[in-house]
Amino acid sequence: MHRLVAGLRLGGRYVLQERIASGGMADVWNALDDVLQRRVAVKVMRADPDNEEVFAQRFRDEARHSAALMHPNITTVFDYGEDDHLSYLVMELVQGLPLSAAIREHGALPPETVRSILGQAALALGTAHEAGVVHRDVKPANILLREDGVVKLTDFGIARAIDAIGHTRVGEMLGTPNYISPEQAVGGRATGASDLYALGVVAHEMLTGQRPFDRGTPIATAMSHVHEAPPPLGDEVPADLRVVVEALLAKDPTARPENARAVAMMLGMTTTELAGLDLGLASGVASGHLVQPATPATPVRPLQAARPAETPTVPASAPELLDQP
Repeated sequence: MHRLVAGLRLGGRYVLQERIASGGMADVWNALDDVLQRRVAVKVMRADPDNEEVFAQRFRDEARHSAALMHPNITTVFDYGEDDHLSYLVMELVQGLPLSAAIREHGALPPETVRSILGQAALALGTAHEAGVVHRDVKPANILLREDGVVKLTDFGIARAIDAIGHTRVGEMLGTPNYISPEQAVGGRATGASDLYALGVVAHEMLTGQRPFDRGTPIATAMSHVHEAPPPLGDEVPADLRVVVEALLAKDPTARPENARAVAMMLGMTTTELAGLDLGLASGVASGHLVQPATPATPVRPLQAARPAETPTVPASAPELLDQP
């Protein structure tokens, strides 16, 4: 079996350059496609003899689910292959940083920045749900902020086709406890409404800088989603944005918005509004400043970040993977 090191060539064309992320079942590498002469992200399944069959099937599912989803706010999948027992997925290399890093560096984000990120993520989920795919792991680490302000939803590693037979083992709960829906926390089936709940948790975290249901342990955190209300949002949050977040966080799935595209509409998003968006968060982390979103005709205004950035902006594709916070 190949040893994952810089310089390794997979599939006769993808040359690994630098490891940029690690997670529960795979590593992500910055790589060169030397056939088309372009930079790509290559996600390589980590060898695990005890779970090889389950992980491999999930990996194939991710390739199939992701490749079927074509949308400006979803990372594009280019290829899938197997090379000497290594399964790998090739996708676009997103120049920017994960939302989790932006929250870590800046704390609470401006409401209009939250509105744009939330709306673009909702458009992405709308496309996935309409294609019959539930993401099941919506969290800040899986929302990438490109340098031009476009948001990319990534890592469909545990996504599941609606009505398909899954690959979950008995007693296994997939997803991340901080963002899991109440119905999933009690063993129920994940649906598009579950993704919307997770998006609501992400929205609350963006507005406050804190995870609303974090109780220190996975079980306590999961049960908090079932039994506790999220902390109230501050008066600085516009009333219409507060209404959207509260609707997304309804404990009863039937009380949440009808679908993801309805959420995008509630936020005032249209597909044509994506052009020219500039959140300034990716470059802001590198420069130590946070820039408010602006239309092309409006000059941006920098705001001092919560603290100086410690990590430069780097290419990212899936900075945190399965079961990472």
